[in-house]
Amino acid sequence: MIGRVYLDHAATSPIHPEVVQAMLASFTNNYGNPSSIHYAGRDARKALDEARAIVAGSIGADEREVVFTSGGTEGDNVALIGSAYANRDRGRHIITTAIEHPAVLEACRFLETQGFDVTYLPVDKDGIISLADFDAALTSETILVSVMYGNNEIGSVQPIRAIGERLEKHQALFHTDAVQAFGMFDMDVAELGVDMLTVTAHKINGPRGIGFLYVKNGTNLVYPFHGGEQERKRRAGTENLPGICGMAEAVRISLESRKQKRSDFKDYKQVFVDTFAESGILFEVNGLLEKGLPQVLNVRFPGVSVEQLLMNLDMAGIAVSSGSACTAGTVDPSHVLVALFGADHAGVRESIRISFGLGNSYEEMEKAASEIVKVVQRLCK
Repeated sequence: MIGRVYLDHAATSPIHPEVVQAMLASFTNNYGNPSSIHYAGRDARKALDEARAIVAGSIGADEREVVFTSGGTEGDNVALIGSAYANRDRGRHIITTAIEHPAVLEACRFLETQGFDVTYLPVDKDGIISLADFDAALTSETILVSVMYGNNEIGSVQPIRAIGERLEKHQALFHTDAVQAFGMFDMDVAELGVDMLTVTAHKINGPRGIGFLYVKNGTNLVYPFHGGEQERKRRAGTENLPGICGMAEAVRISLESRKQKRSDFKDYKQVFVDTFAESGILFEVNGLLEKGLPQVLNVRFPGVSVEQLLMNLDMAGIAVSSGSACTAGTVDPSHVLVALFGADHAGVRESIRISFGLGNSYEEMEKAASEIVKVVQRLCK
């Protein structure tokens, strides 16, 4: 019998059992400080270097280009604020999008208080920016471009390679928040043309509180941490070695399993769409069903209050969400849906996000889709 069904993996994912074992091994065997020169420190340093090699290899980067962080928010903040401060003598213009993660948007708003000018590119009905709009926004004063690889709420995937090509001979640094896309797509930083790329472990069945920032060799950044010489003097503080080892294991597993996951998640999406269509309930998919992130499905049910829908689904043991977990607890509508529909459109108050991951099964999708249909039908009465 199927019990509760967790479908909020885009908020955070359950930790993989093999990741737990890797972390336990690190806690037990790598108790030394990687900066110490004795045997315990050397053992810890060896584990740290091996983890860094795995992480760097996953995106085609040099090991020296990986900076371990506490997660996506830190990585985004260091990339944006650090590059803006380091390059403000070249200009004060930044380009981003209206549907970025709050870690990017709030960093941009902070930079606006520091005298920087930010352009927030709009998106189309599928959540994708126009390259023509990007070209029009780019100026000789632009020093930074930050565009999310895949959106965490509607799953839209941006034309990262095309942007990278446009910036190849431009002074602007290029950052992408790849938190949701990492582990789903093949990524090579040279092919993408990015100078900085953010990843966090807890979206790929790794531990919370650990991530990494790719920083291309030669990229000028001001780093906010001071004290020790860890991470090549870029992030002071004793390394979270168990977390780093856990993340490296999660990265390894994600590389091996992403083809299967993409196939499974495509099937899962189809279960929901087919079930909704066969039931006769009114629904609309927000974003592109086929070309978006495989693990994210955002659906609108016209005439149904999202608060009531979420509450009823929770009571039925179905965990979904109305958007980013980082904005949970607020009555404000999702900024992503506002960018798609407009602030006054009913769609911003009628949409839920369903996201798949480790532990989900086809049978669970059938149960969840059926429960959603029942709740929507009941609420429509």
